Amino acid sequence: MTTALLIIDMQIALFSYEGEPLYRGEQVLDNIGRLIDGAWRAGAPVIYVQHCSLEDDEFREGSDTWPIHPRIAPQETNFIVKKYSWDAFHGTPLQEYLQNQGVQKLVIAGGQTEFCLDTTCRRAYSMGYKNILAQDAHTTLDSKLMTAPQIIAHHEHVLGGRFVELKPSAEVIFK
Repeated sequence: MTTALLIIDMQIALFSYEGEPLYRGEQVLDNIGRLIDGAWRAGAPVIYVQHCSLEDDEFREGSDTWPIHPRIAPQETNFIVKKYSWDAFHGTPLQEYLQNQGVQKLVIAGGQTEFCLDTTCRRAYSMGYKNILAQDAHTTLDSKLMTAPQIIAHHEHVLGGRFVELKPSAEVIFK
């Protein structure tokens, strides 16, 4: 079963909100870096999803905060998906790319947990993919109702065992 790494929206923008630190941001970058290394060693595809906004905000294509975070920057051989919705499959070439690569299993990481990551996990499951959510490689910000750790715990409870298998990044094996 071919496995690919899908990294969602780990752009500079997520790290640039003044007074709102990204929960475990540096640790998540480290863990995604390890997942990338594991995927490369196994010859597994590494796919970056990059959120794009038509508004004049931090996710506007070409803005200073739009690029993927430099600590996990894509290489020339990586596939990059530009998306304009919370769903990495909606209106993008992601499904076609995965089919052409023979991918049947996705290791999913990135942010934000309750938005694009959640939506993409559910959509991937609905499309027949086996999914692993790397528990220590996704993140978010505090909301007005819940702290980031609460948001993450809630989404792992809802997604785990249904839409994804939950695993720490150190236990993820690419085949």
